[in-house]
Amino acid sequence: MANRFFVRCVSATHEFWYRLTGGAIGGRFGRAPILLLTTKGRLSGKERTTPLLYYRDGENMVIIASNGGDERHPAWWLNLRDMPEARVQVGRQEMAVRAEKAGPEEKARLWPLLTEMYPQYDAYQKQTKRDIPVVVLTPKPAR
Repeated sequence: MANRFFVRCVSATHEFWYRLTGGAIGGRFGRAPILLLTTKGRLSGKERTTPLLYYRDGENMVIIASNGGDERHPAWWLNLRDMPEARVQVGRQEMAVRAEKAGPEEKARLWPLLTEMYPQYDAYQKQTKRDIPVVVLTPKPAR
């Protein structure tokens, strides 16, 4: 329980500085860029924002539901699985997106690109029995 509280505090601080500076602070982790993903809670209905590493694949953004190799899926992925509509902020740009779990062929193509960006993903997959989802975020056209 204390670990979840710590993660929430760190995420909230990260989100604060990212939004304040348009990603100048908190916009990268090593070579990996970071976006802010806002989902609606499947149980609470409340909006939740999570900073996540992402890979740019054309117009799409690709994220990994690794949860640090934990046996449980991250809450944001469970939210997206039930309600795939979300918002992201990349730098100062905000956009609506639709999330979809990558199929086996697409995951096979993306996984090496993602692990080149952040090699720890391979270690996360080795430490859990669950198949870690690769999630593709596709921007929705502006209305």
